[in-house]
Amino acid sequence: MTNNKPAVFAGGALIGMLGGLIGLGGAELRLPQLIGLFGFASLEAVILNKVMSLIVVASALPFRAGTIPFAELLTHWPVILNLLAGSLLGAWFGAGFALGMKRETLYRVIAVLLVLISVLLLFGHNPANSHQPALSGSALLLAGVASGLGIGLVASLMGVAGGELLIPTLVLLFGVDIKLAGSLSLAISLPTMLIGIARYRNDQSFAVVGCNRNFVLVMAAGSLFGAFAGGQLVGTIAAEILLPLLAAILVISAIKVWRHK
Repeated sequence: MTNNKPAVFAGGALIGMLGGLIGLGGAELRLPQLIGLFGFASLEAVILNKVMSLIVVASALPFRAGTIPFAELLTHWPVILNLLAGSLLGAWFGAGFALGMKRETLYRVIAVLLVLISVLLLFGHNPANSHQPALSGSALLLAGVASGLGIGLVASLMGVAGGELLIPTLVLLFGVDIKLAGSLSLAISLPTMLIGIARYRNDQSFAVVGCNRNFVLVMAAGSLFGAFAGGQLVGTIAAEILLPLLAAILVISAIKVWRHK
């Protein structure tokens, strides 16, 4: 762990910029950085990542309001509630699983999830914009709850917002426009992350946040700055180059996390 504020800010900015370039919050990339570069233990890293993800997402939602007004989000309240019905439960149980796991087991679960997300980056990003739900009626309702449950579990286990899972779900399952899906995913992520944090607060491990308050604020500020800068650079690097590069970074990070002691 380091008290070097410029290094912490720069680390957050780099992750935020990479995330901003492809429309992610960067939490998936921040987690292995917290473990490998800054030396936090697995559970501590997950909790810190969760708190920083909350700060970034809470800021990103109003930032996007100029493009996607809150009124437009509210017209899609059935979709939001459908996914929340599963994601809130998933977030609570996911945090409980993380708290109950041995450190070595949690490292390996995180490593596997990083690999799965890298695969999603390569094959599931920018899905086709069909604007037609994949299912209808009760089948769509049940699929939405099940999807939300899985996303909430992953989000709590890794301390991420879950946008990389939520956006393809919103587009492919509910037929939502890709730009609108970005804001809807933030609206779903906020209460999901709050539930996860509430679960973690019941454990003494949450003390890591208070002990590292300055670290959290500096890295979160760096993440916000980087995400803004990355957003301005969209289009300068082809997705055909960037996505495989980020996927490779996640796989390398997964190997290091798997081997971490």
